[in-house]
Amino acid sequence: MTAWLGWLREVAAHTPSALVHVLASEGSAPRGAGTRMLVTRDALYGTIGGGQLEYRAIEQAHAILSLPPGSWRIQDYPLGPLLGQCCGGRVRLMIEHIDPARLGWIADATEQRVLVSTLHADRIDRHVRTDAVAQHLSARGDRPRTGSSFAEIIGQYRRPLYLFGAGHVGQAIARHVEHLPFRLAWFDTRPVFDSIDGVAVVPEAAIEQCVAEAPDDAAIVILTHDHAIDYRLTRAALRRTQTAFVGLIGSATKKARFASRLAEDGLDTEQRARLTSPIGIAGVTGKEPDVIAIATLTQLLQLGRAA
Repeated sequence: MTAWLGWLREVAAHTPSALVHVLASEGSAPRGAGTRMLVTRDALYGTIGGGQLEYRAIEQAHAILSLPPGSWRIQDYPLGPLLGQCCGGRVRLMIEHIDPARLGWIADATEQRVLVSTLHADRIDRHVRTDAVAQHLSARGDRPRTGSSFAEIIGQYRRPLYLFGAGHVGQAIARHVEHLPFRLAWFDTRPVFDSIDGVAVVPEAAIEQCVAEAPDDAAIVILTHDHAIDYRLTRAALRRTQTAFVGLIGSATKKARFASRLAEDGLDTEQRARLTSPIGIAGVTGKEPDVIAIATLTQLLQLGRAA
C-alpha cells in the first residue's frame, strides 16, 4: 500500500536505489497500477509479481543505477510468449534512479492524498496535493515523456473495519488484517483487553456510540463475549441508513432469535435483511479462530471498494 514510502525514507535516502513502478496494467497481469519495488545493488524490497517480468525489471533497475540519480525510463511488457509468461496482459513500468536530494515531498505524503509527478529530461519532480485529481494511465499507446505529468492517489482505498470483540476470533482477525486493505477500529468493553495493542476499551453504556461514529462505507463485525451486547450493537448497526456490511458471529438459531427481537423493536424487513450471520464465506466450516477470521476477511474483501 504505502510501504514504498518507508523504503524511500529508510533505504533510498542513503543507498543507491532504483524504484520500479507499475504505471499501468491491463488484462491478466501479476500486479496492478501503483505497485512498486525498490532495487539496490544487493537487495530487493517488495515485488511486482515475480516471474520473467520482475526479472527483466530488476535488470533494468540495475542498469539505471549506473546512470546519474534522477534518470528514468519507461518500458512496456506484453505478458506473452516472448517474456515467457502466459498471463496475456500488458504492463507499463517506470524505472528511476532515486535522487536522495529530491525526496522532500515524502514529508507530506499520507494516504489518500494525491501525488503529482512531472517528468523532466534529468529528473522527476514530485509534489503532494490535496486539490488534484488522480488519473488513470493506459498500458498502451504513447508513453509518458519529458514534460508529461500524472497524478495518483497515495496508497489504496482501505475499508473501515469496525470490529467489536477482542476474544480469540477478534484477535485472529486483527492478526490477519494487517496487510489487507482495511482500516481497523477495534473495541471491547472488558478492561482486561486494554493491554492488547489496538483495542479501545469502551464502557458498556457507550458501546453503541462507536457504531454511530462508523463511516458509511464501514464493515461492522460483531463478535463480543455477551449476547446482550451483540444484540445492542446489531440493532444499532441495522438502524443506520448506510453501512456497507453488518456481520454477526453465531449460529442460524442465534440469527433467528435476533431477527425476532429486531422485529419487535421496530426494524423492518429490509433493515433485518442487511444482517449477515453467520459470518464467513459459504463452505468454510471450521470453528478455529484463524479459520473464522480468514473466512470473514475473505467475505469482506468481496465487498470491493467504495464507489
